[in-house]
Amino acid sequence: MSAIYFLIPIAVALVGFAIWLFFWAVDNGQYDDLDSPAHSILFDDEDPQHKAGVAEADRADKDNDAKDEPRG
Repeated sequence: MSAIYFLIPIAVALVGFAIWLFFWAVDNGQYDDLDSPAHSILFDDEDPQHKAGVAEADRADKDNDAKDEPRG
């Protein structure tokens, strides 16, 4: 029975912390854009308009240029 006097305040504190953490995340914009990450998986990485595609293409160009240079 004495354990309940110890566990109830800990549980209330954890719930209070979880509520505070949720409101902190909302205030800092963590839930502002929920649709873009879900749709970005549908984009082709080779699309020049897509940021990931541009970065991948740049890396591929640099790799190809490095392979084409003569060693010596």
